[in-house]
Amino acid sequence: MDRRALATFLRSRRERLAPAAVGLPADGPRRTPGLRREEVARLAFISVAYYVRLEQARGPRPSRRVLNALHRALRLTDNERAHLFELAGESVGPPPGPNQDVPASIVDLLQRMPETAAVVLDAKYDVLAWNPLAAALLEDFSALPVRERNLIRQYFLKTDSGLPHYGMGGDDFGRFAAGQLRIAAGRYPTDPAIRDLVGELRTGSEEFRELWNLELVETAQHRIKSVQHPVVGPLELFCDVLTIPDRDQHLVLLTAEPASPSEQALRLLAVVGIQSMDVHRNEDLLEEPRTSRPN
Repeated sequence: MDRRALATFLRSRRERLAPAAVGLPADGPRRTPGLRREEVARLAFISVAYYVRLEQARGPRPSRRVLNALHRALRLTDNERAHLFELAGESVGPPPGPNQDVPASIVDLLQRMPETAAVVLDAKYDVLAWNPLAAALLEDFSALPVRERNLIRQYFLKTDSGLPHYGMGGDDFGRFAAGQLRIAAGRYPTDPAIRDLVGELRTGSEEFRELWNLELVETAQHRIKSVQHPVVGPLELFCDVLTIPDRDQHLVLLTAEPASPSEQALRLLAVVGIQSMDVHRNEDLLEEPRTSRPN
């Protein structure tokens, strides 16, 4: 364990985080940039004295639990997490679960696309952030319980709802969803949320159970989606799925062909969405404060 290098790394990552980035009030001017040590300790659920010793290169070797807690508190990327473990003399191992901290730059990007319906998904397809048009087109996710903000669960278990496939559907979405969830289960083998989701789907959906047994592994690609909206009627939309590599997240973009009836319908929904809400991020998925705007 390199105590001095670990202390320097922790201090540098603490100082780069603004209070607002983790859902904390600024509390006026600060003598140094970033978070206070006691704030990091509180976010990581460890004692202030213990964290102070780590930053002073006097602390004991932190456990894997503490390292994972610091990884979440300091909003580290996967590469930074690996470096943190190496400095502490620990093997990295699989990450504990999908990263649900959406980069601020992506949230800002959602705001700048008023005529594109956009959502951010984690590795198991929990909806983490969405813009007004996505809420108007698909659903106001802020009105759903946290566990229901999952596109795969909605597809397989909520097919009696008004928008059963959220515009992500089609005959191939079930295969794609089962494959994506299998990839997530392999990448995060110790995550209880993924394990519970797979168990729930296998119990509640014969379609999922059959697809899961096929050992599918599908990848995202450009597709055309048909959406039957209750207000503006049918839409034909392009669906592009982009990756956010350092978070293992997906940015899903739904757009229409220029000058088409679908584009006109999206423009109408955009007006409705802008009047009703702002860009949202899911604040309730983690125990600690989120870098989110309030719902």
